[in-house]
Amino acid sequence: MIDFGPVHRGEKTSQDLAAGLGRGDLARLTEEMCDLQLEAIEDAVDEDVVFVPDDPDADDTFAASPEDVKLSWTLGHVVVHTTASSEESAALALVLARGLPVTGRSRYEVPWQEVRTADFIRGRVEESRRMRLAMLKAWPDEPHLDNFYSASEGRPPMNALGRFLSGLSHDASHLEQIRKIMGQARELRTAG
Repeated sequence: MIDFGPVHRGEKTSQDLAAGLGRGDLARLTEEMCDLQLEAIEDAVDEDVVFVPDDPDADDTFAASPEDVKLSWTLGHVVVHTTASSEESAALALVLARGLPVTGRSRYEVPWQEVRTADFIRGRVEESRRMRLAMLKAWPDEPHLDNFYSASEGRPPMNALGRFLSGLSHDASHLEQIRKIMGQARELRTAG
């Protein structure tokens, strides 16, 4: 797995890390990331999915409502959030690889409040893996890697490789959160 630390610390961009990578590398990295996510939730049980962890650092600046800004995310919430973000990155990367302009978002996130079972979250990771790999397969043989766009004002531009990799970087930024939630949930289960 790529070390996304430099991206998370603001020292490099996803586009910087994409230098020298190809579509096959992105597929391999997707497989590795999904395997890491599944490993982290391997022993999850249904109660773990809805368990509200202690998260004093909770700060969702993009929350839909003010009361959700400091909300501690459940395991189900984190899984549907990360998979939706990576799928969006894969979809936008496909648009770029085809030589088209990105004209908006391409995101659907399963409502986290409906996520209740460990089987569902494991299935969600597998479904996301399948979708992302399928989008990579849909790239043209000669992707338009000279087609760049910026996700928002002031953000550095990226091409299909950088955009796809940004989804994996986002996944990586939530791996430790998943592990912490599972640790707290396991502790609660063994204490009871």
